[in-house]
Amino acid sequence: MGKQAIKISSVDSDELIKKLNAALSEEWLAYYQYWIGARLMEGPMRSEVEPELLLHADQELGHAVLIVDRIVQLGGTPVVNPMEWTKLATCRYEEPSDPYIEVILTQNLHGERCAIERFQDLADFTNGKDHATYQMAVQILNEELEHENDLEDWLKDLARMKNDLAKIRK
Repeated sequence: MGKQAIKISSVDSDELIKKLNAALSEEWLAYYQYWIGARLMEGPMRSEVEPELLLHADQELGHAVLIVDRIVQLGGTPVVNPMEWTKLATCRYEEPSDPYIEVILTQNLHGERCAIERFQDLADFTNGKDHATYQMAVQILNEELEHENDLEDWLKDLARMKNDLAKIRK
């Protein structure tokens, strides 16, 4: 961190770097969960949902870039061993062992809700103490909220489709 940045920061930088490395680990896991889920997904609406999940994956990767850059700016070292991701992450990776679209979307929804908590925590931790990290956390939080909304909408659409099919079959 630059001299003026250190002067105006009142956050425990060691604790912040620890939180950021956990968030970095979660973003890598989220990236892969979206990416592999989109590739394996089967079921109705797949052709509509797949490109959006790949876009979400790209956004998670973008979050990882922002976090790495901030860790380095703070004088820390980003987690460099992928084997550490699951140890540092509080948001768990859910293996897409069932490729049905509803299962994939539900798994991603769990991940987004955890990410929302992570970035709300980071925003609270840095609010008024580290403006750069605060702004980054809020930016990422807003994208995670959009992802949650997208996933909820697709799950509602699937539920409606299943309900409509059930009515037709009666």
